[in-house]
Amino acid sequence: MNEMNLREVDLNLLIVLDALLIEAHVSRAAERVGLSQPATSNALERCRTLFNDRLLERSAGGMRLTPKALALREPLKQALSAIGAVINVPNVQFESVTQNVRVLMPDYPAICIIYQLQKRLAESAPLVSLVIEPWRGVASALDDIERGHVDLAVSTFPLLELPFQRKELLREHYVIVMNRHHPAAADFNLSNWLAYPHILISDRGEVRDTIDDCLALQGLSRRVGMVVPSISIASSLLLDSELIATLPSRYLSIHALHDFVHFELPITYPDISVQIVKHARRDQDLVVQHVAQLIEEILI
Repeated sequence: MNEMNLREVDLNLLIVLDALLIEAHVSRAAERVGLSQPATSNALERCRTLFNDRLLERSAGGMRLTPKALALREPLKQALSAIGAVINVPNVQFESVTQNVRVLMPDYPAICIIYQLQKRLAESAPLVSLVIEPWRGVASALDDIERGHVDLAVSTFPLLELPFQRKELLREHYVIVMNRHHPAAADFNLSNWLAYPHILISDRGEVRDTIDDCLALQGLSRRVGMVVPSISIASSLLLDSELIATLPSRYLSIHALHDFVHFELPITYPDISVQIVKHARRDQDLVVQHVAQLIEEILI
């Protein structure tokens, strides 16, 4: 079958098809959607042409669905439900809504979001309270979302399956940061980078991360001089020490760290991807959707 042009598809036809797939009977489907039997039969013929399949076939016990029809049943139901949700979105006055929205975020990207998010919420939904939950890793975050303990999570997640919904918000790279008077700043290179102690940022106290793995592949290693749970602590440690940190580039652009210099990593290292994740059950919560939309607008 050639690819369908959505502009040529009659939405009413899909509504009739949904009834036919539910009832597997033309007369009952006609009654369900309030059409005459001839009109419903005509709609069935048009659907057969549209999908290049019989869809309903006569059998000993009446009509039966073809394999194609069986495969269409659930996607069609979901599509019609989504269209209905778009058309029937209630006119919510966010200014008068009182609700707590719980969001899980690690230190980064929270420090890049929180100021603008608070400001925009104060303007659009002043009675909505934002609760930023402490980050305890991806597995814990997904468990909290599944159990309904939190509404949204913003971090780096693997590919997820339903009922989780995941959307990438940004992709950026890491840079090496040190204070302007650091001995390695005048002539930065790989050797100088590895000659000084590094700050590792870990909310779980880990003393090794993926940078160490990349170095090990090249037969190299670094010395971790300090492990801290947040970027903000790392920034304060950099101010008057020989410590070196590896930070997301967006953090520098937002916070304008004038006392520091930064350099590109002298090794190949993957970009950072930040996604927002929620449970499908939150699709009908317009306040949660509003907060998610604000986060997306801030980060994109």
